[in-house]
Amino acid sequence: MTRLTDSEWRVMEVLWNGGGLHLGQILEALSPQTGWSRTTVHTYLTRMMAKGLVTADGGMPKRYAAAVSREQCGEEQRKDLLERVYRGSAGQLVAAFVRDGGLSREEREELRRLLDEMEV
Repeated sequence: MTRLTDSEWRVMEVLWNGGGLHLGQILEALSPQTGWSRTTVHTYLTRMMAKGLVTADGGMPKRYAAAVSREQCGEEQRKDLLERVYRGSAGQLVAAFVRDGGLSREEREELRRLLDEMEV
């Protein structure tokens, strides 16, 4: 799968939240945060269809939907981050969050619980 750009993430978020939407609905959802024109949104959708990220039915107007799940995209992003920044070390990634105070007490407890469950 292709790594999503920030703009593609925005489009995908709308599609994941809304299901099969026509261009006007997608534009309406994106416009407040992006200010994109109808042509820009259509261009993104067309490119994302070519990448296999988005599908469109044959109706008029076309309805667009995500062809990949949020989970699939998230997994790809995590793998990319892990490889690029932490040289594949999940331990270093987690340690960075803990060290930087990026985890709440509840999240640290959840992490401990998950690690305990993984031990065999």
